[in-house]
Amino acid sequence: MEQSKITQVFGITPSELKEDIINDVRAELKVIAQNFQPIKPPEYLTRQEVAKILKVSLVTLTDWNKKGILKPYRLGNLIRYKTDEIDQALIAINNVKNKL
Repeated sequence: MEQSKITQVFGITPSELKEDIINDVRAELKVIAQNFQPIKPPEYLTRQEVAKILKVSLVTLTDWNKKGILKPYRLGNLIRYKTDEIDQALIAINNVKNKL
């Protein structure tokens, strides 16, 4: 024999219960929407753009690539850098200069 599950709520009408549930869900969705930050795809820069931003020569960029200060991404003969990694490299470079 199959038992049915029954939940009884006292002191509230079905329409009041429905409205309370809807209001709670809307409030939670509003909080989620306020804190939502879409994932941005990474933006890539060319060597010339990075050299201009960092105010260094292309030779210095190549040197920093070899030393591991910057991380280049290669696509065939093209070299690109992620913008967020450029920001991190600036912080690392600044920290090294401050220690000297």
